[in-house]
Amino acid sequence: MGGLPEGWVSTTLDQVCDVNGGIQKQAKRRPVENKFPFLRVANVGRGTLDLAEVHEVELFKGEIDRFRLKVGDLLVVEGNGSPDQIGRAATWKGSISDAVHQNHLIRVRPTAAVNAKFLELLWNSPLIKTQLMDVAQSSSGLYTLSTAKLKRVQLDLPPLAEQHRIVEALEEQLSRLDAAEHTLRVAQKRVEVLRKSVFTSLVPEGQPEGWTVTTVGAAGTVELGRARHPDWHNGPEMRPYLRVANVFEDRIDTSSVMEMDFSGIFEKYKLHEGDILLNEGQSPHLVGRPAMYRGVPEDVAFTNSLLRFQAGPGVLPDWALMVFRRHLHARRFMREVRITTNIAHLSSKRLKAVEFSVPPLETQKELVQRCDELLSGVEAMAREMEQAGRRAETLRSALLRKAFNGNLLPQDPADEPAATLLARIAAEREAAKPARKVKRASAAPRKTAASRSRSASRAIADTPAAPAPTPAPSATVQQELFK
Repeated sequence: MGGLPEGWVSTTLDQVCDVNGGIQKQAKRRPVENKFPFLRVANVGRGTLDLAEVHEVELFKGEIDRFRLKVGDLLVVEGNGSPDQIGRAATWKGSISDAVHQNHLIRVRPTAAVNAKFLELLWNSPLIKTQLMDVAQSSSGLYTLSTAKLKRVQLDLPPLAEQHRIVEALEEQLSRLDAAEHTLRVAQKRVEVLRKSVFTSLVPEGQPEGWTVTTVGAAGTVELGRARHPDWHNGPEMRPYLRVANVFEDRIDTSSVMEMDFSGIFEKYKLHEGDILLNEGQSPHLVGRPAMYRGVPEDVAFTNSLLRFQAGPGVLPDWALMVFRRHLHARRFMREVRITTNIAHLSSKRLKAVEFSVPPLETQKELVQRCDELLSGVEAMAREMEQAGRRAETLRSALLRKAFNGNLLPQDPADEPAATLLARIAAEREAAKPARKVKRASAAPRKTAASRSRSASRAIADTPAAPAPTPAPSATVQQELFK
């Protein structure tokens, strides 16, 4: 039993649940009834279902009963290659009248051996997450699940009565944790609003007295980085470069810096201290996310997923960073983006046309200092909340581990062992299978007179010729034989 608590049993998912894929939504389908709500990956969170936007699908005859969801069904995300998305799941509670599910969701329907809420909590716990990462990884390094892989997932299952007690205890504890996390999320949104107000108050719209309002292109130079190409993965002048994955708001992440050949053109794309880098391609609300290059790492270039702004005369690089952060939080850059293949792009031409406020140099220095003072308090609060979020996640994981290792509640010897219940359910499932029909040999077709005649002719033709008759013995021999 591998050290399992008394009454528990180790089994596989397919022994206690029915595991099935979903329906593929096609452009043209032959309808048989009214359209059915169609749940997709976007509707399934970790323990929650978002039904704000539910698509519809027309079904072929016979598909309604096959794919219709039942209360208690666990919907598991097949995955899109990303390890953080793999296997997240939520239970269908019948929130809308009827629904089916797409083929990127796997339906896990519990038998009488499993409490549906217990399965959902177990599935979203670190115990199953670790196992899913092992079974889902392919030889190419991508993470995807299938019904066959899910069926092999191992479950340590307590008696059914203990499952109910574990769910009751967890819901009481997790409800308090959920309330605390909700309060934390509200506070984080307020911090974000406070951060935005710092920039919008210090870099106001309009033209205060003594200020000039020009454009980004007039306040400095804007350049696009070098395009990447497989031919430049190796070469005589390999240099590190920054890309969109390295540039965050007021921070450059140097944990993953790549290299390529910049033979003869490195100086053109080399970054200089004080250069402002902005995301050229991102999701719409992150386009234009800026950070200042402060000399680390040294001798580094940039690619065409980034735009570089170099401040002109009369503009401090720190002030330029303030202006760009103000535009980011005010969603100003979103008005300039163009979307291609689901990626928003901010071209250098459009960035150059964006307005840029320029106060006198002394005012710039004062406002930069004031901004640093205000943001230091805001960022301190943000860090505290980030740490609180990590502590909450750690507490949740520890609580779930304790519950599903059998250490949250004492065992009750009066509970029916899980193995006994599983054996009974297995026998019932076997008995419910339809009896296999014995295939009877088909009777030979009756032959007509013509076919009998043809068959006889073929038989005669195929019969070998009879040997020549032996000559009759002479009279002397006959007499010898009869003596």
